[in-house]
Amino acid sequence: MCGRYSIYESMDHYLKALAPEQLVINGYDLWPVARYNVAPTTRVQVIRAVEGGLTIDKVKWGWCPSWAKDKRPAPINARVETAMTGRFFKELWPHGRMLAPANGWFEWVKDPLDPKKKQPYFIRLKTAEPMFFAALGQVRPGLEPHEGDGFVIITAASDSGMVDIHDRRPLVLAPEMAREWLDPELPAARAAEIAREGSRPTEEFEWFKVSKDVGNVRNEGAYLIELAA
Repeated sequence: MCGRYSIYESMDHYLKALAPEQLVINGYDLWPVARYNVAPTTRVQVIRAVEGGLTIDKVKWGWCPSWAKDKRPAPINARVETAMTGRFFKELWPHGRMLAPANGWFEWVKDPLDPKKKQPYFIRLKTAEPMFFAALGQVRPGLEPHEGDGFVIITAASDSGMVDIHDRRPLVLAPEMAREWLDPELPAARAAEIAREGSRPTEEFEWFKVSKDVGNVRNEGAYLIELAA
């Protein structure tokens, strides 16, 4: 996890679920985001806390520290274990906390008879309500995106029951936990506790086969998250 995800509602939809009474500093339109196949290195909406409220920014999915550039591809995910203790994400933990709103994510399962063949699945909450992926990132102020800005989604080990899809999954926070994650005054110890223990339980999710078209980053549309025939 996770190499693709979907965010297709309007940002107002996610904000009402997250913090309906909190001020949003920057403007955003009410049109649906309509990104059914968000791919790494593309820019997508994230939610951050700033002085006075929340801000919505379009940020590149993927980040690495300046000293690691050109040495390896920028990671798109950060294992919760290394995000908190490793050197690689030291610049981001714990003050680079943000949220990546989503409706679900994709995983590919190998065919037991032919490992070269993989079947994509779409994973979402059974209630179909918005998801909030815990993320870490760097976003510097300004009208234009800065070179080096980006974000990674934190992943945790899959619990029993979802391991048949993948051994890792995004750290999906319930709205109340997501609000706490964004709090600039949140102590580092509490942020670590949320990262370790805050993910929504397996039984709240459902998953089903979808079209293999999602494997092509150029493909878009609602049909990508529909049950495959």
